[in-house]
Amino acid sequence: MKLAEIYMQFQSDINIIENELEKTVQAKNNVLQEASTQLLKAGGKRIRPVFVLLAARFGDYDINKLKHIAVPLELIHMGSLVHDDVIDDAELRRGKKTIKSQWDNRVAMYTGDFIFGKALETSTFFANPKIHQILANAMLEMCLGEIEQIRDQYNWGQNFRIYLRRIKRKTALLIAVSCELGALAANADPKVQRNLFQFGYNVGMSFQITDDVLDFVGTEEQLGKPAGGDLRQGNVTLPALYAMHHDPEIKQLIEEVLETNYPENVDISSVLQAIKKSGGIEYAISISDQYLEKAYDALEKLPDTKEKNYLREIAAYIGKRKF
Repeated sequence: MKLAEIYMQFQSDINIIENELEKTVQAKNNVLQEASTQLLKAGGKRIRPVFVLLAARFGDYDINKLKHIAVPLELIHMGSLVHDDVIDDAELRRGKKTIKSQWDNRVAMYTGDFIFGKALETSTFFANPKIHQILANAMLEMCLGEIEQIRDQYNWGQNFRIYLRRIKRKTALLIAVSCELGALAANADPKVQRNLFQFGYNVGMSFQITDDVLDFVGTEEQLGKPAGGDLRQGNVTLPALYAMHHDPEIKQLIEEVLETNYPENVDISSVLQAIKKSGGIEYAISISDQYLEKAYDALEKLPDTKEKNYLREIAAYIGKRKF
């Protein structure tokens, strides 16, 4: 089954979540209202809410309860994107102006904070303290991941362990808890919750590594921004990390090209070409595939249902997507 067909199975419930998101970001302040709504309408795959819905199928499925966990998770993701764009000084996201670009850094930071606050407010629907503990820990880990990324900008000597820990915190954990919390909110068996967490974590790692590969091989039209944007901002991802560790000349080239006063204006085509020839892209894809296999292994421990097959299809799409 294709991804679009899986989404169609849940279209009415996704629409409920979408409407709830729109209601949740309403604000009395006009700037906050416009900025939050603009971000919401920019779209996205809504992967996290879909994982909530699929995971909940292993328990007592009730969309009127689940929307109160799907919405906070998507809002946490959205808020982190707003802050990311400030840190990265990004002008575009999904081909459209970022909040910091259309307004300024202050408006963007307060908009991100507002969205985080709304996420926490929505989750108060649940009395179960474990849900709040999991959400709070996910937000804490995401912040640590951001701090680590800032710390390691233009650090060409970082290692693989640092990279993997960073993407775990920035990306994989929120996808993992989307699966876990969907099951928890639906009172699924604790073993199912744990296996869904493991599935989501490994899918999340594969998702981010694939994202990092696409930053080198995708077109500007596909990415909504020029290729090589991460490296230009000093963020060392897996293809570049592999290339630098296996060829000192590539590391030297990267340092020479990007250690300037205005790296955003530098032509990095020679760097991109060198990384592509190094085998770094193929290596990153192989690591992504290893995480996908671990995700499939976690799925095998779940009851045999159509939702289990849907999760497998989404995982395959995430690992093989082209943009």
